[in-house]
Amino acid sequence: MFPSHAVKKGRIRGALPSGAHLARIDRDAAPRKPHGLVLVPTRELALQVAEVLAPIAKHCGMRVLAVYGGASRDKQIDELERGVDLVVATPLRLIDLIKAGEVGLDKITVITLDEADRMADEGFTPQVEWILRHITAEHQTMLFSATLDGQVGHLVNRYLKSPVEVAVDSATETVGTMRHLFLAIHRLDKDKVIASMAAGAGQTVVFCDTKRQCDRVERALVDLNVKAAAIHGDLTQVAREKALKRFEANQINVLVATDVAARGIDIDDVSLVVHYEPPIDVKAYLHRSGRTARAGRDGWAVTLAEYNQHTTCRIIQRGLRLDIQPPIEVFSNDPRLKDLRKFFGE
Repeated sequence: MFPSHAVKKGRIRGALPSGAHLARIDRDAAPRKPHGLVLVPTRELALQVAEVLAPIAKHCGMRVLAVYGGASRDKQIDELERGVDLVVATPLRLIDLIKAGEVGLDKITVITLDEADRMADEGFTPQVEWILRHITAEHQTMLFSATLDGQVGHLVNRYLKSPVEVAVDSATETVGTMRHLFLAIHRLDKDKVIASMAAGAGQTVVFCDTKRQCDRVERALVDLNVKAAAIHGDLTQVAREKALKRFEANQINVLVATDVAARGIDIDDVSLVVHYEPPIDVKAYLHRSGRTARAGRDGWAVTLAEYNQHTTCRIIQRGLRLDIQPPIEVFSNDPRLKDLRKFFGE
């Protein structure tokens, strides 16, 4: 008998099956018949999860394969044919392979839904349900999510039996490890403000709302002699991986990203997160800002607000239980931008 299904809630970094969970997966999987499955929302996260699990799986005598779009389908099929114990997959590529008869789920005994709330936000709930319905063997389900409402709650109620909820430090309890700064900026001065902050802060991630905005901000920063690169869904997987590797190696110090593309960023020394526009809500703010203040390090989350966006900043401050204060008006030649502590008189 498998134990009760597990629901883990909170701000979880690298929500992955543990070695104990891997030990429950049968070894020596037959061709195209994996025994374990991890579903993730993005290609970058699939690669990240597979990379973390690979040494653990090797120690257990198991093989792990990342299955995602934007990479060679034939190579993934070849690996599945050789026999893979654990598959880490994005929903669309996995469904494509299932329908083509290249992989079967009838031997799955452990399934993990990683970042279930983000999969729901991106509209993947129907695909996730389709996959869950094709898992016919007795199995354990683990679900990792920052929230358990809405579509995630639907998944829990419908597909998890007698779930056990494990809460891991809620998001609002973790914000104390980072500093929050809200700046009032003229829209024509934003790029120069970012360039000044990045010069003093080091490794910086700038979040933009659209792919087009990412490209424009990247070009503007490069024109300001900032070593920057953009990552978003219109770029090839190779280009996105190259940008991430350059950022991790400090060959560039600014990464301009959309929410979806940035989910694969798992780098401990990001000093500064910049919200090019105020996020739509506290949840989005925390998901973005969570790229900094990791592994015990300090970090900054800076929101750039135009004159008509101050109300949104107050809503975010209230949700974070911060003191409600208007954004600080600055221009790009303000010397405090190169040492953000000076905004607090330090």
